[in-house]
Amino acid sequence: MPLPFLTADRAFDAADDVALPFDDRDRWRRPYRPGPWRVGAAAIALLLASYVLFAAVIIALTGTPAGAGAVFGVALVIIVAALRLLRMGVWVSARGVRQVGFLVSRTVPWDRVVAVRTVQQPVRWLGLPRTVQGQALNLVREDRGAGDAAPLLTTHNADFLARPEAFDRAADAVEAWAAEYRRG
Repeated sequence: MPLPFLTADRAFDAADDVALPFDDRDRWRRPYRPGPWRVGAAAIALLLASYVLFAAVIIALTGTPAGAGAVFGVALVIIVAALRLLRMGVWVSARGVRQVGFLVSRTVPWDRVVAVRTVQQPVRWLGLPRTVQGQALNLVREDRGAGDAAPLLTTHNADFLARPEAFDRAADAVEAWAAEYRRG
């Protein structure tokens, strides 16, 4: 079964000379592959969910149905959290740019985008409170200042840690989408 949220658009890798190599530009797509830290954390969560599901089966066979249902519910929460972790990131389409977080997503239409810039600044390391010097892809909106919102991508998040060339390709792809669709 293909998992579209795991398989980023391979056309970005194949067509380096074309910034937007897609026919259906209204579909939301992530212009990069999820990083190994994000995929590894999701894999560990899914492994934990398999153990919890096994425990739910044992409890269902030997214990009460209510206890098995509660443990099964915990396993479902872990599975949903792992899938949501894989879905996190920046998604683009002809309608705008969408930053998908674990609990909250925000979408900014291209006509409200003033600029998309890569800047050198302190960034959070793997989303933790600790900051390190790195690069960030910032979105400047017409109704807010440059520093109001969290960066779209950073060199030290779960997708790009120790992969600076992947960050550069993803930042270039998002900037190409912005250049194509934002107002002149």
